[in-house]
Amino acid sequence: MAAITAALVKELRDKTGAGMMDCKAALNETDGDIEGAVDWLRKKGIAQAAKKSSRQASEGLIGLAASGTSGAMVELNSETDFVSRNESFQELLRAITGVAAEANGDVEVLKGLIVPSTGKTVADSITDGIAVIGENLSLRRTIALRVDQGVVASYVHGALAPGLGRIGVLVGLESSGDTDKLQEAGKQIAMHIAATQPQSVTIESMPADVVARERAIHAEQAAASGKPANIIEKMVDGRMRKFYEDSVLLEQAFVVDTEKKVKHAVEELAKELGTPVSVTGFVRFAVGEGIEKVQTDLAGEVAALAGH
Repeated sequence: MAAITAALVKELRDKTGAGMMDCKAALNETDGDIEGAVDWLRKKGIAQAAKKSSRQASEGLIGLAASGTSGAMVELNSETDFVSRNESFQELLRAITGVAAEANGDVEVLKGLIVPSTGKTVADSITDGIAVIGENLSLRRTIALRVDQGVVASYVHGALAPGLGRIGVLVGLESSGDTDKLQEAGKQIAMHIAATQPQSVTIESMPADVVARERAIHAEQAAASGKPANIIEKMVDGRMRKFYEDSVLLEQAFVVDTEKKVKHAVEELAKELGTPVSVTGFVRFAVGEGIEKVQTDLAGEVAALAGH
């Protein structure tokens, strides 16, 4: 029987992210064989994965991969932020992101794709990840962005590793111009999007229901002033212009140079390249956005477990 040292337990924990006691048990079962212990943890965890699937996963990372005229993003959630720093979690997300473009934005299709590094489907690879890491993991969403010619540029904010971070942005620039310059400009625009969270590329592409809701709110506020109808209409128009300046990408002040709007920066780029440049679309993912996090009473849980 091989001696199960603290160093060996630590090595397995660093490799898998599993708990110390689970690592020790796995090494005891496999006579100290690290790879066998990894498999043992996976087999043991598969039976536990169903229990863990009911636990909320609202932390995690965004995975992003872009090359040439296409890019894809994935959000993989975990229960705790600590897991996002786990090497096994990052490797899993990187592997899933690597095949995400094939899913074309359909998360159910993505779950059925084969991960080359594991030889298993994305769904099964995540189940294995739950077993090894010891937390519920959830593939929340994916998106793909393409242009006919030009570039899909990207930016990861708060990167913990290349292509992995808390916020990810893809932006499409359609143009026949120099791709290196397009990539450089595209990254700046992607950084701008990460910071300002625009809702649409142009005024025209802003969803009609959003525009109607904003106009109704401003109309009601303006009406409370008691001014004549023609003045109220001008007040509403002015407030809608401000709304567009805040919410429409091309109308926003460019964070790289606040003296100009994003659309002016795009126009200057087109002049420099000697060919038209258009922003065809963008996507911004932030970890956990829109998930209502469950607030737990830790003291109450401990008291309950203690029988009080």
